[in-house]
Amino acid sequence: MSVSNSLNSWLQLLQQYRAIAIIRSPQIELGYSMAKAVARGGMRLVEITWNSDRAPELISQLRSQLPNCTIGTGTILTVDQLKDAISCGIQFCFTPHVKPKIIETAIAFDIPIVAGALTPTEIVTAWQAGASCVKVFPVDAVGGVSYIKSLQGPLKEVPLIPTGGVTLDDTSQYIAAGAIAVGLAGQLFPKHLLEARNWDAIAHQAKMLQQQLFKEM
Repeated sequence: MSVSNSLNSWLQLLQQYRAIAIIRSPQIELGYSMAKAVARGGMRLVEITWNSDRAPELISQLRSQLPNCTIGTGTILTVDQLKDAISCGIQFCFTPHVKPKIIETAIAFDIPIVAGALTPTEIVTAWQAGASCVKVFPVDAVGGVSYIKSLQGPLKEVPLIPTGGVTLDDTSQYIAAGAIAVGLAGQLFPKHLLEARNWDAIAHQAKMLQQQLFKEM
């Protein structure tokens, strides 16, 4: 497959930062504070799920307020949703499934797209359709780190991003097993810290995560 400059840049970002903060927020103000907290902790890849409150507005706001971060979206289910997301300035896109038409549309707009898959057949289908990477989701349901490791033999050329059950403690294990990066959601934003609006603690967790990953590299 031909490699665009944006895809090369995306892969370089993944290899540099290794972790993506996934934010699914029921309130735009909460989502904004969550993104600012992980950015303060050193995370530079932030995904705002499309089913978050006022996702287009939040994405546009974060593009403006967090210029050092790369802001994308996730949970894109249709081509129309993707086009709307592109209009508000996304820099990458995640889907929970493999839909060739969505992948084709992202490629046409030069947006790195990470399609969600689970089985080897789905992973190869996504890759051959042109996905920049493949999201292995939900990875904890099929063995976690050991599953990623077992895929390396036949599918080593496919950049894999496990999500769904990845913890702060096993992120470096996923990278060691061959993943190009990991996606974390609830682990970065524990319910008790969100309820307390303890942004300092969330920023600290993000910082510790980055330090752990850099230490292992």
